[in-house]
Formats: sequence, structure tokens, C-alpha cells
Amino acid sequence: MNELIDLIDSTKELTPIKKLEPTVRQPEEEIISLSLVQPQFDVQQFPEYVDLKKRIDSAGAVNPYFRLRQGINTDTVLMDGKPYINYSSYNYLGYAGDVQMITAVQEAVAEYGTSVSASRLLSGEIPLHGELEATVSRFVGTEDALVYTAGHATNVSTIAKLVGKDDIVLHDELSHNSLIQGCLLSGAQRVSFPHNDWEALDRILTRTRSHRRRALIVIEGIYSMDGDIPDLPKFIEVKKKHQAMLYIDEAHSIGTIGATGRGICEYHGVSPSEIDILMGTLSKSFSSCGGYAAGSAAMIQFLKYLSDGFIFSAGITPANAAAALAVIQSLEKDPAPVQRLQQNAKLFLEQCKLLGLQTGLSCDTPIIPIIVGGSDRTLQLTEYLYQEGINVYPILYPAVPEEAACVRFFITANHSREQIEWTVKLVAKGIQSLEKEPVMI
Repeated sequence: MNELIDLIDSTKELTPIKKLEPTVRQPEEEIISLSLVQPQFDVQQFPEYVDLKKRIDSAGAVNPYFRLRQGINTDTVLMDGKPYINYSSYNYLGYAGDVQMITAVQEAVAEYGTSVSASRLLSGEIPLHGELEATVSRFVGTEDALVYTAGHATNVSTIAKLVGKDDIVLHDELSHNSLIQGCLLSGAQRVSFPHNDWEALDRILTRTRSHRRRALIVIEGIYSMDGDIPDLPKFIEVKKKHQAMLYIDEAHSIGTIGATGRGICEYHGVSPSEIDILMGTLSKSFSSCGGYAAGSAAMIQFLKYLSDGFIFSAGITPANAAAALAVIQSLEKDPAPVQRLQQNAKLFLEQCKLLGLQTGLSCDTPIIPIIVGGSDRTLQLTEYLYQEGINVYPILYPAVPEEAACVRFFITANHSREQIEWTVKLVAKGIQSLEKEPVMI
């Protein structure tokens, strides 16, 4: 037992912590030679804040961010008392406002309270946690799963624990911030490869693998900027060839692709056992909040006792556990919402193609960017659509190159054919107006 406690208390590396050496003062002449810097002690002095303030001020009334909405985030929302067709929601399957899910949450809160009020390692474990993890692993197709309180923390904590300073981690150049932060925190050699380019990945590993203890390949099930899907079988070939581990972030692919919504493995007809970690979030298709890591029993046991973001965090709330559990159980019984979502996404993309709109790499996913080109033009189009009753958000430089600035649509199972057709026609009209003259705001 003492050995187990010692292991859990080690928050970063399994190597002994070095003893602190007595402070050694630098020679006076060395101190004098150090360059002088202007102290920054107020956030308003930070160059990052100055730049941010300029961007916010330049947007003026056109700033689309942090707009207040009322009601449930579904296919329509109320903003300032006015209804809008909504394309800014991750509520892909429409469960966030489902009466059965709300009832499950209410019952869980009545039984367990609003918080588990402790780390699960200590007194924060409740039966709902185990039920949810068993259900996640069954749905995904792995031996076990571990649930975290946030998707971002899941990626950061899991990646940082899988590799270290003697290892290499290779990620797609379009990886989500949480994946990159996990790579940085790990201390491993970090290498990015061109988007979805498994051949480039193979070449990099051919040069580097023999010099590193572990190699971790990090990709996503659906890339949230472009709405495209990687060629998973090819990445598995590279993983096996170089004896690497494969980590897939399924934040946007679980519940949305595959015949029954089981994600990228089902979409490609691949066994989940081929993947070392299938990560997902609970805040999108599963209408809750949190994240999970799914894999072999050994992998999950490893993370359960050693992953900092799990050990040193309170457990997921009863409400969030109950919501995700109820959604997945409903999907297992009836995947009809998945089929509706896929039909709607296909319809939206087809309508865009018919009207000559540029949708980039998007294919077979509910994420469809319409490329406008130019941040100013894209902001103008966003405001035009908002004035016409459509709530959608822009992706601007520096998140993407200026020529790739776009409005990004998230399609849901609740959208109607009429909403989709009208929206695409309105986007085409707005872009046509921009080409003739700037939209007046």
C-alpha cells in the first residue's frame, strides 16, 4: 500500500526528485552584464493584451463573439428575444434539450447532489462514474474507459503521461490546442507533420524512431476547422511499421460518423483494438460536459492511477455523468438521430456544391466551412447572415490564412430541410453581394 501511495504522489516523472542545492550567488560582474528589461506588472502592459484590445476595438459593433443567447442550444436559439436558425452548436444529435435526459439529470442530482466534492481517488467515486465508463467502453468498443471533467484536460493530461523526455510525439499540423498543449507538457520531442499526410509521417519516423524510447502519433477523428476525416487504415499501417502508439481525438467524430455513430473506427471498418487511445468529449454528441480516454484495461489502469488531470481533480458531477450515460444508452437502443444528422450534413453540402460555394475538404461530416476569403469580408458576411436571422460564426486570420477565412456551419439532427436550403441560398446571396460591393453594416 505504501508503494501505491508513493506512486500516486509522484506528479510528473517516476524518477527520483533531485534535492535542492544551496543557492549559489552569481559573481557581481555577471549580474551587471545581464541586459535590463522593462518590468511588466499590469496586464494592460502586456503586448498580447494590447494586440487583443486593438482587434476587439477594430471589430466595433461587428464583433460576433460572446453574444448572449436564451434557451437550449439547438437548431434555433433566441438572442435579444429574436429567433435565429443556429449553426454554432455542438449539440449534434439534439439530446441537450431532450426531456428524458433532463429527467435523468434531475434524478441524479436529487440522489447524489450537485457535486461529488472530492477526487475520485478519495471519496468522490459514485456508482454513476463506473456505469458511465462501462457504457462508454462498450459503445466505443474498447476494454475500458476513464472519464475526466473536461475534454481539454483529457488530452493534456493523457498525452503528457504517455510520453516524456526520452520519447517523440508526432501530431497533425492542424491539431487542436489541447493536443498541442499535451505534447508540450510531456517534454517529448514534438514534430508536426502535414495535414493528413501519413506518408510524411512515415518518413519522419523512419529517420527518428530508432533514437526514441516511445513514439506517439496524434490525429483527430474529424478536424474541426475543415470537417475532414483522416485515412485511418494508413495511419495504422505506419503505427505498426514503426512500433508506435496511436492516439485519436474523437471530439467531433464520436456520435457523428459511422453507421451507428461509433466514430472513426466504425466509419473505416477498423477494430478499436488497433488504436491505443480513443479520446472523446462528452460535451458534443453526448450533450454533457467532460472527456474520456478509452483503450485496453492496462492502459486505463495506468491512467487511472498516474494521470495528473484525473487524480488531482474532483470527479465529474452527478449531473454530467447522468446526462452522458442517458444519451449513450439511448443511442445504443436507437441510432436514428445519427442517421438524421448524416442526412442533414449531406444535404447541406450538396446544396453548397449546387450553388458553387467553396467548402474545402469537408466530406461526410457535420462540420462544413464555407470559404469566403479575407477576414473583413467574412466578418461582413457573418453580420449580414445575423441580420437575416442566421447565427453562425467566422473563422478568421490568424486561425486560418486570410484566403481561407470562412464561416463554419455545425449541422445537427434537428435542422430541417427547409432551414438548410434557405440558409445556403442566403449565404450564396451574401457572397454575391460582397463581390459586387461591400455589405453595409
